[in-house]
Amino acid sequence: MVKQFMTAAMLSLCSIGAASAQSPVGEWAVQDGNAHIRIVSCGSALWGVINWTKGPPGKDENNPDPAKRTRSVMGMPILINMKHAEEQWEGEVYNAQNGGTYSSNISLKSPDVLRIEGCVLGGLICGGEDWTRVLLTKGAPSDQTVCSGVGK
Repeated sequence: MVKQFMTAAMLSLCSIGAASAQSPVGEWAVQDGNAHIRIVSCGSALWGVINWTKGPPGKDENNPDPAKRTRSVMGMPILINMKHAEEQWEGEVYNAQNGGTYSSNISLKSPDVLRIEGCVLGGLICGGEDWTRVLLTKGAPSDQTVCSGVGK
């Protein structure tokens, strides 16, 4: 009986350690499956860039900055400066479909499911979706390369 209790206690401690080590760093398929977002740690924040698209990557045509409207969406930051806050990370999300940047948070629902939520109008209108963890896309840039390209 004591041996079973000790085994259960050790397993519990191991699972607590694994849970606290869970991180959104990695590659995620967006809900509709049309893109993968690579999340990396850059200093004290997480950044997410488009790392794969189902078809040919489009251009950032709706960007409010005319100089960025011809850039490819591949490698473009969409999760911006996400800082850890309790059970989630808070920052901004860029929506290339309309060129808007919104308050956002991400959180892990499980090790392989990431919840992303974004809000407009000071949090009056919010929406979100679940992303699924996938294997890192072949030929993906290094974390250092991603970090050197964000914030531009």
